Amino acid sequence: MQNLLYDAILYIYALSLLFYFSDFMNASRRAKRIGTGLLIFVWVLQTGYLITRIVSHLQMTVVTPFEYWLGFSWLLVTISLVISRFIKIDFIVFFVNVVGFAVLALNLYSNPGNGESLAVWKTTRDLLYVHISLVLCAYAALTIGALFACMYLFLHNQLKRKRWSNFVRRLPSLDLIERYGDRAVIIGVPLLAMSLAIAVISLLVEGRIALLFDWKVLSSFATLIMYIIYVYQRAMLKRPGLQLARLYIASFGMLVLNILSNYFSSFH
Repeated sequence: MQNLLYDAILYIYALSLLFYFSDFMNASRRAKRIGTGLLIFVWVLQTGYLITRIVSHLQMTVVTPFEYWLGFSWLLVTISLVISRFIKIDFIVFFVNVVGFAVLALNLYSNPGNGESLAVWKTTRDLLYVHISLVLCAYAALTIGALFACMYLFLHNQLKRKRWSNFVRRLPSLDLIERYGDRAVIIGVPLLAMSLAIAVISLLVEGRIALLFDWKVLSSFATLIMYIIYVYQRAMLKRPGLQLARLYIASFGMLVLNILSNYFSSFH
């Protein structure tokens, strides 16, 4: 039952991050309200879960790593809610909660039951499933976004040259293409950030710090930075759609190189 509750907290946490990122991209009050509501729900579930763990371990003289990191994640959620309520720095709230989500997911390492090797293997496998699921969903969303960016460039070029054809007439408007591309970014970039955070913190927890300089990890950081630049250009500088589409294609090219780096990496 506790494992199901922990999984529910993780999934609701991830969903709240998607809504927070949507608010940052499009200044959507509705997305912010939903994200904040889900984050408050996560805080309530975490508080109840933490209290249950503490009460069930009252006779223990040592705090286990599981309770320690669960408390740390709970504290990050609390701080982010305070920032959201009183300081109004939404982007900081998003990144604080990316770290909080990664800590919460990686805390599965600290809950291997009685230390049995089978339980340790199971929690490691479950965490790997979380990482792979996030990164595959991110790849899918960002690939769809790249297709919209290519469609935008093609349609813009055809309209500029005044080449009207049946194929062009069947395409959606530039504004609609841009809107759908934004939605792909809203989904893909947070998932990519969460999957990378889980991977990096897991390396630190396992003591495999040398792998942080692996080509796969470095190219993953470069890819995320490219998409963050895109998000900044889109949300803060309000660049025109043509420039954004080109930047998106460049970011996706970096993502493709990151995927191909599996052949030269010892990370996975």
